[in-house]
Amino acid sequence: MSFCCGASMIGTLGSLKHYRTRIHNVPLLLCPVCKRIEVHYSVENEYEILAEFAESDGLLDVDFKDYVTKEEQTLFENCINHEGEDPLEIVRRQIDSALDLLQLAKQWGDTSWEMQLKRRLALMSRRKSQLLKHK
Repeated sequence: MSFCCGASMIGTLGSLKHYRTRIHNVPLLLCPVCKRIEVHYSVENEYEILAEFAESDGLLDVDFKDYVTKEEQTLFENCINHEGEDPLEIVRRQIDSALDLLQLAKQWGDTSWEMQLKRRLALMSRRKSQLLKHK
């Protein structure tokens, strides 16, 4: 599981652009709060190699699945949330999880972790408010 600004990242497939080449069906991790995107850590090396070869060959579009065979299900099995879920529900679950961790940090007397969790909760609360405004 990967974390960003305090939320656990969502597993998804997407397209990325590397210079002029678009690479489709890349396993990605997406933060539901700040919208940060990163290539899934278990295929990062394969992505970089494919991107470099595609660029040097002058290809404009490449499908990641045609060159790299990883089980999509195993890639995302440790992700708490997945792309098709309701964004508001995702943020609510993320807040619940952070509150549980905050309680644990307080019990252990870990003030540094407690402060990190409070900052993360503030970010997720703002995101929740934005989602509620759009509904």
